[in-house]
Amino acid sequence: MLDPECVRTLLAVVDEGTFDAAAKALHVTPSAVSQRIKLLEQRTGRVLLVRSKPARLTDSGAVIARYGRQQALLDRDAREALGLVEDPTPIPVAVNADSLATWFRRVVRELAADEGLVLTVRRDDQDHTAELLRQGLVVGAVTSSPQPVQGCVVRPLGSIRYHAVATKMFTRRWLADGQPLHDAPVIVFDEKDDLQDRFCRELSGRNASAHRHHLPDGHVFEDAVVAGAGWALLTEHQIAAHRRLVHLAPDRPVDVLLHWQQWKLDSPPLARVADAVFRAAAAELH
Repeated sequence: MLDPECVRTLLAVVDEGTFDAAAKALHVTPSAVSQRIKLLEQRTGRVLLVRSKPARLTDSGAVIARYGRQQALLDRDAREALGLVEDPTPIPVAVNADSLATWFRRVVRELAADEGLVLTVRRDDQDHTAELLRQGLVVGAVTSSPQPVQGCVVRPLGSIRYHAVATKMFTRRWLADGQPLHDAPVIVFDEKDDLQDRFCRELSGRNASAHRHHLPDGHVFEDAVVAGAGWALLTEHQIAAHRRLVHLAPDRPVDVLLHWQQWKLDSPPLARVADAVFRAAAAELH
């Protein structure tokens, strides 16, 4: 049997990033945090944390973290059903940036009136949100992966549609007279964003230009395209707001199929979040 206090301490270290920050959150000394982690590692016979800044879970640590969060959620659900909990249930989820900027807003609006839960969103690329589930950092995720993480169920949500766009001035400067798209300045979200490169590879077999802006904020990313800093793939929702943008390949839309993955738990707050996600996706995704 794993010591619940030690498991809770492991979760605190991961959530807070360091032993010192976890100690403050738990109102104990850093030494006590260190001792609890060592005890947990001794009992499991495995290294559970990479002592970096921020601290990272090992594969074994991710198993313990998932167990700890599942137990905490079920325990809280039971106490809430008995009327022993007054605070709302925290539901951490992972969502990609373009979903956050578009259809997922419906989810937030719907759940705003639900006083029984608080939503905590971690933003990551849709190709990487499933990893946050695997690490036990979230209980649900919008992801491009149809393969369920161990202990999770997966259900398709629909596709978010992108088009390659730029301003008219940009196209005259960089794409006139047959100049290839892969030589033109491009905007990407961050190092994980492979959407523009994949699009170029399908067109010409080459990645997008090394002349690229990394802008990890949805609104800033969109503004940079509108300002003519480069071309990029934007969602139809984003494009509709800007008449100055032109389609670079109108017959080549890119559909990214999204899925909802969540833990296999009979948790009413998690179910309410999932229901809101499905309703929003049905209303806005292809």
